[in-house]
Amino acid sequence: MFAKVDVNGENAAPLFDWLKTEQPGDGDTPDIVWNFNKFLVDRSGAVVKRYEPTVTPEEIEADLSQYL
Repeated sequence: MFAKVDVNGENAAPLFDWLKTEQPGDGDTPDIVWNFNKFLVDRSGAVVKRYEPTVTPEEIEADLSQYL
């Protein structure tokens, strides 16, 4: 069920291509530059927000509670 996948480049997993298209981030490129990028997806499958690796789970709590 779990395996290492590419998140950038031509071999990127389709899931990560879609996530980056929906929420490209604030940088010069939509690429995931470091692990622990986080994406908030609502119940209908819409990508609501993207968080950089430095954002802690506690900082996401307020956003997350809106979608529970």
